Amino acid sequence: MAKKHILIVPGDGIGQEVTAVGKKVLDKIAARFNHEFTYDEALIGHVAIEATGDPLPAESLEKMKNSDAVLFGAVGHPKYDNDPSAKVRPEQGLLKMRKELGLYANLRPIKLFDELLGASSIKPEILKGADILFFRELTGDIYFGEKGRKNNGDTAYDVAEYSRYEVQRIGRKAFDAARTRRKKLVSVDKANVLESSRLWREEIQKLALEYPDVEVEYQFVDATAMILIKEPTRFDVVVTANLFGDILTDEASQIAGSMGMLASASIGDGTGVYEPIHGSAHDITGKGLANPMASVLSAALLLDISFGLKEESEAVISAVDQVLKKGYRTRDIANADTDPSMILGTDAIGEEILKLL
Repeated sequence: MAKKHILIVPGDGIGQEVTAVGKKVLDKIAARFNHEFTYDEALIGHVAIEATGDPLPAESLEKMKNSDAVLFGAVGHPKYDNDPSAKVRPEQGLLKMRKELGLYANLRPIKLFDELLGASSIKPEILKGADILFFRELTGDIYFGEKGRKNNGDTAYDVAEYSRYEVQRIGRKAFDAARTRRKKLVSVDKANVLESSRLWREEIQKLALEYPDVEVEYQFVDATAMILIKEPTRFDVVVTANLFGDILTDEASQIAGSMGMLASASIGDGTGVYEPIHGSAHDITGKGLANPMASVLSAALLLDISFGLKEESEAVISAVDQVLKKGYRTRDIANADTDPSMILGTDAIGEEILKLL
């Protein structure tokens, strides 16, 4: 019997809706496998700014540090997107959380359920068998480097910066994972142009000497963007920098059919954070249309990575797979051939998953 404390951080927009389904799945797993999960909630993002003026209040951060794992939703609001001059922004809370919790490794599994071969805009024969694990470095690069304005505000700059240590620690996690899979690793950079990428490649090359059983390929980010669409089955484990990983994994969401199917784990030296990669999607907030399966699959990652509950994690993944096999869909993964009666909303498809658990 596992006794664990989980912090639910819904955040903004549809984060509120999808994490509610994820929590129900965790409750069902606890009951089925005789575990004891306790919960608390915390604010982050726009809702935290509205309530406290701070995108990550000290109370929320303290709760995160004292939890065994965090199930996270999303941050963001259109009012900030349309106001570049805003000094306080929801995303600041997200970046601070990653930095304060030491979440340097973002794992994004891009696994295609066979039932969703028709949901992607990519040809099924190209997609079939795609199974990629991205390791995105999360606490360095242009997001955390020096930034500002000069020349009377007419010039803006953001500095991309990496230390050897930062590359080594994410690289080692990627190599270790590759050893448990197909023993293939692609390191993505822009070493033909960027000095930070040249250091990145140097360190991955050094690490590769410690893993002679892993086949390593080095690719520029622009080439990777093309090959991901042209030949996704060529990839197994991919390791890359913060900015490149952010962009490439959103592109790779098309392999899985929708961002609504993609979970992620952000891990480091302390509490792990588990979240769907989609944003707050305010255009559908409150309409019951959001696909909760990425949050459900994030809960599966939480069970596996933070708690070591492999059987429980696989039970969640299996329940999602069975729901898809039965023909149930949310709007984002439906196609022209989908029976309209099988297109369900957030809570309804969540209930179908719970039935199978």
